[in-house]
Amino acid sequence: MQHPIRTTLQLGQLLLSARKHQGLSQAELAARLGLSQARISQLEQQPETITALQLLQLTSVLGLELLVQSRDSTQDAGSTEAEW
Repeated sequence: MQHPIRTTLQLGQLLLSARKHQGLSQAELAARLGLSQARISQLEQQPETITALQLLQLTSVLGLELLVQSRDSTQDAGSTEAEW
């Protein structure tokens, strides 16, 4: 199932939901990531403070995949990095 995220609030809600779906407490997730429970709480409540590395680690531990795609569904799927 895909969950479009366009705001930091949505990101925090998704992280919280995914953690609970996995049956993990904040402390358990923190231990798996080498972070404090307080930091996990902060990431869920204030996700604008997350680093790219932390986001990738969180998605991995929570069984999620980070996918970035164009909102324009008519855009050519064969776009290359050079077009950026």
